[in-house]
Amino acid sequence: MLSVKHELLAALATELEKLSPGTGSKAAFENPKQAAHGDFACTAAMQLAKPLKANPRQLAQQLVDALQATPAFQRWVQALDIAGPGFLNIQLKPVAKQQVVREVLAAGTAFGQQPANGQRMLVEFVSANPTGPLHVGHGRQAALGDALCNLFQTQGWAVHREFYYNDAGVQIETLAHSTQLRAKGFKPGDAEWPEAAYNGEYIQDIANDFLAKQTVKADDRAFTASGDVNDLDGIRQFAVAYLRHEQDLDLQAFAVRFDQYYLESSLYTSGRVEQTVNKLVDAGKTYEQDGALWLKSTDYGDDKDRVMKKSDGGYTYFVPDVAYHITKWERGYTKVINIQGTDHHGTIARVRAGLQAAGVGIPPGYPDYVLHTMVRVVKGGAEVKISKRAGSYVTLRDLIEWTSKDAVRFFLLSRKPDTEYTFDVDLAVQQNNDNPVYYVQYAHARICSVLAAWRDKEGGDVTRLQHADLSALQSPQAQALMLQLAKYPEMLTAAAHDFAPHDVTFYLRELAAAYHSYYDAERILVDDEAVKRARLALVAATAQVLHNGLAVLGVRAPEKM
Repeated sequence: MLSVKHELLAALATELEKLSPGTGSKAAFENPKQAAHGDFACTAAMQLAKPLKANPRQLAQQLVDALQATPAFQRWVQALDIAGPGFLNIQLKPVAKQQVVREVLAAGTAFGQQPANGQRMLVEFVSANPTGPLHVGHGRQAALGDALCNLFQTQGWAVHREFYYNDAGVQIETLAHSTQLRAKGFKPGDAEWPEAAYNGEYIQDIANDFLAKQTVKADDRAFTASGDVNDLDGIRQFAVAYLRHEQDLDLQAFAVRFDQYYLESSLYTSGRVEQTVNKLVDAGKTYEQDGALWLKSTDYGDDKDRVMKKSDGGYTYFVPDVAYHITKWERGYTKVINIQGTDHHGTIARVRAGLQAAGVGIPPGYPDYVLHTMVRVVKGGAEVKISKRAGSYVTLRDLIEWTSKDAVRFFLLSRKPDTEYTFDVDLAVQQNNDNPVYYVQYAHARICSVLAAWRDKEGGDVTRLQHADLSALQSPQAQALMLQLAKYPEMLTAAAHDFAPHDVTFYLRELAAAYHSYYDAERILVDDEAVKRARLALVAATAQVLHNGLAVLGVRAPEKM
């Protein structure tokens, strides 16, 4: 059906160009709000009426007459009507809708994907400092980042996944001191226990392994403990490696991988931060006041100028961010997306201002940001706020163990990132249609059971179904299901453009609903061989698109449930 749509759009573009030169490139179809109005809608007549000083309905009739004479419309269009002030409603012939079944079966896992565009992009997400287990907010970020990477890969981008963190600074020093106190036998509640210390049980685990002189290995570092409770630097390095390993286990349980881990501290040791500050000073974009160095960020749309270097000589936290993003640009990533919590909103303007002021050729609006809210967790009708292991928050591992990786991913992706979300643990484990991930996965498993029954009984081969005669697919339910399949490629493109993986979850639920309606309306394994093969081809194509869409979300498409 994609080829059908392209043919029809080409015909529309030709006729629009005849009516008004230069408008052919704007040829487009819309999806009618009501299925009864047709399969495609076109508003071109109303858009052209004013510049052409013509009556829109008369212009619509002129366009209808021209389109009906084209080979593409004659071949694929059943009805072409004018509605309201000049809408064109297009109803396709069944044979046009049937083409999508062949397209899906021929393309397989590549259906909906665009060819490589030769462009590289970097997505930075999770980026949690190694001070404790990953919490559910990190989980939302991991799901968002991974799904966005998958989405852009379907659009032909070469995507690089990056995790940025700091292994120095106040939080890390607090981690080291907390671990040292545990190693010395102190615990939360003791008079010697600082208020700012980390209280989770994981601190005791780190201390025990440090005293046992264990070696810990993370994806990006390894360290062997000395066992000396007075070796504070060794405790710091061991704790960081230990918690990076713990994060790796969390991410593995969530099926998230990274191509690179980037240390904030390396920006200082390599001189990147100092070089960036010098660039800004040399460009005349800074000034000194009250013993501090300020960036003229208001020159670039910020609401006030920002301190870069404090009076005590230390840099504010957005300065290494600017240096880090310059490295992204220099590494050839022309498009960059940062997935961060909404608490980072204030850094956007100052980072972009610093990048513009540095004068290194970075365009305005670089990088892109996707900000997400935190997640409330409800279990047994009550909010869960504390994990024994973490001490003060629910961890990502808790959520996965209570439900499943698939449920956590699908649920955390089912709303716009910037909207509040309540994760209902009880709903996530239900095996009924109220559970959205179960509903979608069950549709796939249901199809697989039908195909397995056919294969076991008759030795059927799914690969041969793309050559089946599809003329029997005439029912309203079959037509609706094929139209839904045809929406998949454009849905992916729009979801990537809008940074909206939640659109994929909406689409999959609609596709599953269309399949369940079809299954309830028509028996598939009928005696008539031609009808059976046509229906099997349709459901096999549906299973393929469900599989492809779930893969974008990082969710399994089970064959049995």
